[in-house]
Amino acid sequence: MELRYITCTHKRFIKPLAMAMLTMGLLTLSSCRKYLEQVPDSTWTDLSTPAKVSKLLGTAYPQSSYITMCEAMSDNVADKGAGVISRPNQDAYMFKDIQSIEQDSPEAYWTACYKAISAANQALEACSKAADPKEYTAQRGEALVARAYAHFMLVNIFSEMYDEATAAAAPGIPYVTVPETVVIKQYERKTVAYVYDMIEKDLLEGLPLISDEGYSVPRYHFNRSAAYAFATRFYLFKKDYAKVVEFADQAFASNDIASNMRGWNANYSSMSPDQLFDLYANAKENANLLLVETQSLYGRYVGQYRYDLDYAHEVQILGYNVTGGRWAYPIYYRGSQDYFVPKLTEYFVKSSVNATIGEPYVMVPLFTTEEVLFNRAEANTHLGKTAAALKDLNLFASKRIRNYNPAAHTITTASIRSFYGITGEKDGLIHTILDFKRAEYLQEGMRWFDLQRYKMTVVHTTREGEVLELKAGDKRCVFQIPQSATSSGIELNPR
Repeated sequence: MELRYITCTHKRFIKPLAMAMLTMGLLTLSSCRKYLEQVPDSTWTDLSTPAKVSKLLGTAYPQSSYITMCEAMSDNVADKGAGVISRPNQDAYMFKDIQSIEQDSPEAYWTACYKAISAANQALEACSKAADPKEYTAQRGEALVARAYAHFMLVNIFSEMYDEATAAAAPGIPYVTVPETVVIKQYERKTVAYVYDMIEKDLLEGLPLISDEGYSVPRYHFNRSAAYAFATRFYLFKKDYAKVVEFADQAFASNDIASNMRGWNANYSSMSPDQLFDLYANAKENANLLLVETQSLYGRYVGQYRYDLDYAHEVQILGYNVTGGRWAYPIYYRGSQDYFVPKLTEYFVKSSVNATIGEPYVMVPLFTTEEVLFNRAEANTHLGKTAAALKDLNLFASKRIRNYNPAAHTITTASIRSFYGITGEKDGLIHTILDFKRAEYLQEGMRWFDLQRYKMTVVHTTREGEVLELKAGDKRCVFQIPQSATSSGIELNPR
């Protein structure tokens, strides 16, 4: 099987996929391999030093992926008629409850989030019981922010998206703040508003305690930049736009966002797919603010799923844009219809040194520099600060447009109005931001959350011609809570 690269010069990448995947498995990045081969366990009992608590906190991040199911629910994909069949991919495309409990399923993600929360709670307990709690300040900060993040992702996947008008009545998810001491504990969901209040409480308490000192690889933990990036996402979803700007301005020293962005139209432009796969989710890439290893098959099958990016969507998403220039993202394809941008790949971790079996993992950037920029631009748009929003959008374009030329590619309200045919300044800016995010996070599952925040309808068409429509307010917009959670007294989402 041959991989081909779509560019104006028709470059070709001729390494067979099977050999590429084998090479990826054997030549795993040393930094990723070192991290993945650690076996942190939330059942540890020796938490007698800050270093040991920090090691436990390595498991306080959901080690499962939402990408497969969220990407398939979005408007980035089509029914190609053939390809890899996976229930998280297929059921999500059909807007059905996912009938799987394996990797990349709602069950797997739900379980991973609560395992991460359990680790955070155990770390917090160790910090509070220490002889000198002040020595554990940084660990307490990380645990609080990590606990907030896992609950934030749960509530935005398994509950209705936050809306001030409905949040006080909409069912949330259990917010767990103490280690479990019984086999099956009973929980209640409470409301989305309650969950958001608890997330905010943990986030604001933890933020000032976060320290970048003491981590050999800060990007595997909630460092300061990652924590502030999370704050911008939280307040964007909550629609507290002034706080989004406030925290975005604190995310980087001297507000230096530009030098911490990916160089898609610079150093990335000359890289092979192998090099891009190696760098994109690597801790050496400054744009990656927080990375987590996830047990997932997505790196193996991205682009090859039956319900995946096709040519029509590739043109729609990565074709022309408001700058008048062309995106620098490279698109490769396998065969005639399997399209992908080299980003996330599989790292196969053997069960033991001499084993031939193991588990597939994908390193996932949970927060990036670019998201801080997007969140600030969107917040400033809602605050009526058009010039500030345009400044951030033009900074982004300068890093993404091939052969960028300010004289030709600068974004203005006039160019937005002309490109979209939208007279409203605010609406035009929001369209631009969402389209830029759609291109930037293609095949990363992020589009789903924007579709829900702006209550956009998603239409999927099957190869047989059946049209499936998911409108705002449809109960299927909320992923179903795993059946196994009912044993803890948790009610399923209505259908």
